[in-house]
Amino acid sequence: MRKVAVMGDYDSIYGFSALGIDIYPVKEKDEAKATLKKLVVGDYAIIYVVESVAKDLTEEIDKHKESISPAIIQIPGISGNTGAGIAQVKSFVEQAVGSDILFGDE
Repeated sequence: MRKVAVMGDYDSIYGFSALGIDIYPVKEKDEAKATLKKLVVGDYAIIYVVESVAKDLTEEIDKHKESISPAIIQIPGISGNTGAGIAQVKSFVEQAVGSDILFGDE
């Protein structure tokens, strides 16, 4: 069975372990980049990345944007949120449904 992982600063992700999600705390860009590369080739169907970490990994994340698996999804953390996670989910829904579901909530 494929697994789910979450990567980001420890304070933002530690609660996910209670849900059975594998957590990968990272502190710096190089560590985050290496961890993402490891997770992508691992047995993960979904990899959540905290927005504050994802902003430094756009090139690596974009390499896997068109892949079906693993899905790399940005989520807000406790700080440094950019709104990219919500924008990404909105874009996915627009692609799936074929229209903007938030009508003018730009």
